Amino acid sequence: MAGAGYFILLLGVLIAVHEFGHFLFAKWLGVKVLRFSIGFGPKLLGFTRGETEYQVALLPLGGYVKMAGEQPEDELSPQEARRGFLHQPPWKRALIVGAGPAFNLVFPVLAYFAFYLGDHRVLSTRVGRVEDGLPAAAAGIRPGDRITAVDGEPVKTFDQLRDALKDRFSQAIPLEVERDGQKRVLQVTPFRGLETDPVESTTRGFIGIQPVARLPILGVPPGSPAAAAGLRSFDQVVAVDGKPVDSEESLLAALGTAGPTARFEVARFEQPEPGVGDTPTRVAVPDVPLALGEGLMRLGVERADLYVFTVAADGAAAKAGLRRGDRLVALDGRPIPSFQWFALGLQELKDKPFQLTWRGSDGERTAEVSQQKRPVKDELGNKLPVLQLGLTNGDRVPGELPPLDYVQLHLGPAEALAQSLKIVPEFTRKTVLVVAALFTGDVPLQTMGGPVMMYQMAARTTEEGMGYFLQLMAAISINLGVMNLLPIPILDGFQLVAAGWEAVRRRPIPARAREIANLVGLAMLVLLMLVVFKNDITRVMEKDRAAQQAR
Repeated sequence: MAGAGYFILLLGVLIAVHEFGHFLFAKWLGVKVLRFSIGFGPKLLGFTRGETEYQVALLPLGGYVKMAGEQPEDELSPQEARRGFLHQPPWKRALIVGAGPAFNLVFPVLAYFAFYLGDHRVLSTRVGRVEDGLPAAAAGIRPGDRITAVDGEPVKTFDQLRDALKDRFSQAIPLEVERDGQKRVLQVTPFRGLETDPVESTTRGFIGIQPVARLPILGVPPGSPAAAAGLRSFDQVVAVDGKPVDSEESLLAALGTAGPTARFEVARFEQPEPGVGDTPTRVAVPDVPLALGEGLMRLGVERADLYVFTVAADGAAAKAGLRRGDRLVALDGRPIPSFQWFALGLQELKDKPFQLTWRGSDGERTAEVSQQKRPVKDELGNKLPVLQLGLTNGDRVPGELPPLDYVQLHLGPAEALAQSLKIVPEFTRKTVLVVAALFTGDVPLQTMGGPVMMYQMAARTTEEGMGYFLQLMAAISINLGVMNLLPIPILDGFQLVAAGWEAVRRRPIPARAREIANLVGLAMLVLLMLVVFKNDITRVMEKDRAAQQAR
């Protein structure tokens, strides 16, 4: 029931915000408002104050502000004619119509302001892992280091660090690093890479670090002593000689003190491709021989980073012949030092063909491969077309992540407002790009959602908290604002076009043309509603099917 309550609150607030924009500007500009309604259909409750009736109606999928003289056929007394909507000059009508979407675009600033104001627990700048072959590793940054400043500017959170590096590529930058209580300055030259989503690619600086530590997941070469002892690729080490292990760092520490042989406990997925709800089996592997040397060399294994964990049956990797357990070796003849280096290279290549070399049980092979667009589910269940090779690596084994390092961040009113004014325009820009991509076909209509999706998202508030709910309200409000500005009949955007037409042509759009346009617009909205309801039903059925398979 909590989910239903949040859903009603979500719809009620967003509808009220939109309609209040129309209402407020109509009142301000002297237009008579007959009714302010949240919802359509029969009235559930309401009251009348002055000349306006305020009501909540049965169907909560919208609302409206009814103004005097809104339709050409409306009859008004001579005294009221000057207060009729259609009797107003085009600029006034444009302000009244545009105020609804405008309020939907302003409201998120307040929602994000409320979200950011106060204390927050956020990821610190402690380095969890360092990717081989990228600038951080070349500069000498290590797991456990804490980055405290970028080019002299203090950074406290991982997001601040990312933002500081965003536009700083191909130039050396001094990073202040704290290690073992000592501060040092390291020179890092960020790698110029692409950050890609379904609607655009943007260039940004990467140095190859992540806040989460690397899991102790093994890549075991065939025929190695470790393989002979019973270890397998993608085993996650949980203990060495009884000492708990939760990260690669703790594994290396345990190997450093172990004797010539050691007893390993590993978490192992027995199924080739773990599914939703799968849990690993705890396996003991005694008498594993250890050689001289340091780190994973003692065990004679590698990180699972470059080992292929899953291969999509219809993907480019499968067509080229890659299989689970193969190890990636080279991209266009260049040795692959880490999977993130490889992923950044693929983003640069996009759909261009390249030479990929890998090593499997039958030796080393090279083939020409190119990425293909495949549907990938986002967190809402939308299937978005994304260029990919069709494989995952050993880091994607669904093991329990090591603990993350957090700091407490306090934002006052000025800082919270600045953060809100930063994120809302960017979110609005992205939304405009997504809507444009829907019309061009770059983003399929199957990604659109309706009331069922909104209900599911609102219900997550019981798990995620009010911070999630505020961000959800902001996101949907932006979507409503952008969609209502489309020049489609019945939507506010078409009314703005009509006001502009009249301002330029000095006469309104012909009544017959408006009638036809309204019928076309109604048909388009009905079709759109059918599409989103179909998408909602499909997502629910797929979710139920996945849950049944998990059981």
